[in-house]
Amino acid sequence: MYQLDLPWLLVLIPVPLLVWWLLPARRETSASVRLPFFRQVTEAAGVDPSQGSVVARRSWTQCLCETLVWCLMVVAIARPQFVEPPIEKVEPQRDLLLALDLSQSMDTKDFRSPDGSTEARVDAVRKVVADFVRKRPGDRIGLIAFGDAPYPLVPFTMDHNTVQAVIADTLPGIAGPRTALGDAIGLAIKMFEKTTVPEKVLIVLTDGNDTASRMPPAKAADIAKQKKVVIHTVGIGDPKASGEDKLDTSTLQKIAAETGGRYFFGQDQTQLATIYDTLDKITPQDQKNLSWRPRIELFHWPLALAIAILAAYYLSSGLMGLFRRRAAV
Repeated sequence: MYQLDLPWLLVLIPVPLLVWWLLPARRETSASVRLPFFRQVTEAAGVDPSQGSVVARRSWTQCLCETLVWCLMVVAIARPQFVEPPIEKVEPQRDLLLALDLSQSMDTKDFRSPDGSTEARVDAVRKVVADFVRKRPGDRIGLIAFGDAPYPLVPFTMDHNTVQAVIADTLPGIAGPRTALGDAIGLAIKMFEKTTVPEKVLIVLTDGNDTASRMPPAKAADIAKQKKVVIHTVGIGDPKASGEDKLDTSTLQKIAAETGGRYFFGQDQTQLATIYDTLDKITPQDQKNLSWRPRIELFHWPLALAIAILAAYYLSSGLMGLFRRRAAV
């Protein structure tokens, strides 16, 4: 679509006409020939001298060319543009970080699948979390694995295929045999510090209690609250177990409550899938649609045409005058 960015400047088109009408050309009288004996010459010739003037008149060709050039110059300063079709971009307003416990206990085969068979905890987590990622096309998603220490596996990205591929390749014990829940939250806070989105959500999945963190989970949750990071916690371990394998439900509940999140407990794959469906509902997609239309400036075309018209007119006028003088000779 073609348009003028400053169409109001077209009011300048009649300005030359108004100037000619309101400010007429200055006139003065001057002798064309100065002779000290002019009166004697006229008396001798028997001529009665009188005052006169020569006013150069514009030809219709000159008026037409100058009018056209002025109009083109006004159009040029009004900035003609070609506006291309709108380009739209969807910008996510939420960063979603998944923290998965990949300690050695995730290899425990006590999770029941929908068909009644028993599978390892990590296998159920892979399926459910990958499906959750697939349902979140509008969010930037990052991935953390933690065991003895937390490790960032995927930075915040819209490339969800990569996130799903990394989830599929996760193995129990790759982060160490123990559980560093507090440090995992600390790493998440650092990753969120580099983002500018208004909403930051961390989903932590673990099957044990914290046995390896340098930062206590309660302290990490307090810092997350100050940084406005919402933490949802998901427990899939055995609360009745002893030692390192026991699921610390009270700590997970406190972390979620402190940061404005929710705590969930999953005993089998079906229940775990239900939990992530619930998380999908309570964190609806939040996006901002950005739209802009590229503009191509075209002012140089009318300006170049005005220069070409003036050049052609004065060149032709000069050549015609030259031919007349030669013909007269």
